[in-house]
Amino acid sequence: MITIIDYKAGNVKSVQNILKKIGCKSILSSKIEDIENAERLILPGVGAFDHGMQKLEDSGLIPILNKKVLEDKTPILGICLGVQLFTKGSHEGKKKGLGWFDAQTVAFDKKQLGSTYKIPHMGWSEILYDADNELFKDFHETPPRYYFVHSYHLKANNDADILAKTTYGYEFVVGLEKENIVGVQFHPEKSHKFGMQFLRNFIEKTKQ
Repeated sequence: MITIIDYKAGNVKSVQNILKKIGCKSILSSKIEDIENAERLILPGVGAFDHGMQKLEDSGLIPILNKKVLEDKTPILGICLGVQLFTKGSHEGKKKGLGWFDAQTVAFDKKQLGSTYKIPHMGWSEILYDADNELFKDFHETPPRYYFVHSYHLKANNDADILAKTTYGYEFVVGLEKENIVGVQFHPEKSHKFGMQFLRNFIEKTKQ
């Protein structure tokens, strides 16, 4: 069973709907006991960084999440704002992130974007990834592409944590992975067959 963390800052229902479509049972919850008993966790998120961290703090779930993720090594997937909250902090706000990755969330470099590329980065983009990573298996002949909506992006300090990149004006990180922790800037729940396959792969790779 997957527990989708409902901290009032994410599009939790759309994530649950896509999981149902691929035959995976999940619950939406903000209860400590449901987080405690979860086999896998998903932290979706939309909106501003400080708002998301404040909502997570208000939920009272940060201590149990730290235990589950860092001590118990429970698999977790962060989506969009969710993965940004896994970093140390964001140019968008003043709050500290969870710090699970040695990474920051940074503003797009407008000088590199020029006048051609608008902020936010919105729409479909192909990604660059390691074809040997199980999270990207079974895409056959079609390069996977995902739906993005974001005004800030990831900057990893440790190359070993980089899961995927894309190009929008310039190349930047859109996915991080370290042990049991996975996070992606794109929205698998809005990315049709590519998003569904990514979620299937996450479930398969994290079987215990």
